[in-house]
Amino acid sequence: MGEAALTLYELAGADDALRFSPHCWKVRMALAHKGLEADRVPWRFTEKQAIAFSGQGLVPVLVHDGETISDSWRIALHLEERFPNRPSLFGGAGAMPLARFINGWADTALSPAIARVIILDVLERVHEDDRAYFRSSREQRMGRSLEEVAADRPANLAAVRQALLPVRRALAAADFIAGAAPAYADYCVFGLLMWARCISPVELLEADDPVFAWRDRLLDAFGGMARTSPCA
Repeated sequence: MGEAALTLYELAGADDALRFSPHCWKVRMALAHKGLEADRVPWRFTEKQAIAFSGQGLVPVLVHDGETISDSWRIALHLEERFPNRPSLFGGAGAMPLARFINGWADTALSPAIARVIILDVLERVHEDDRAYFRSSREQRMGRSLEEVAADRPANLAAVRQALLPVRRALAAADFIAGAAPAYADYCVFGLLMWARCISPVELLEADDPVFAWRDRLLDAFGGMARTSPCA
């Protein structure tokens, strides 16, 4: 158990146990890295009032001894600052800019590519009360219907594999993006792959891809926490 009271609000599907947000997965891996446990509260897109205390409408939201932190990056910085005697999430302050870059790259380049593959699977598995919101908000963001976005799955899947080229090249030199051991830079990418693993039957990676082996190493990390997490 952690040194303090921690509560994490996480996006859930129709099934409370299905926790699929990539950003929540970043935080879960960060907590595990620090050896911390949090009470995990399921939350859905239309339950804005449940996290109104955070001053915004998105998860993850972490409550630490009454202090509220939102946004996965800010949560990681908070955990690093408040638990300095536990394993570093970054490997020192000098590595934070690189992790910030990886986080931004994953969110802006990799996330949209994965979304085009799994978007209809997400729609199918969110709570029925969330479906109208999910469809309208995503179609507004993407500028076309979800069916049009997902229409060419083979091409979309190829785009994901191409987008992962920088990760593949990094893994040619080390077992993890961060080097010999995983750190937050790894979790920024892994969270997106867990999003797909939890919500979709589609396999994003080919078995001989170095990224596949890297993902396996992280699935087995922390006692297999990610591997044993419920999937749709």
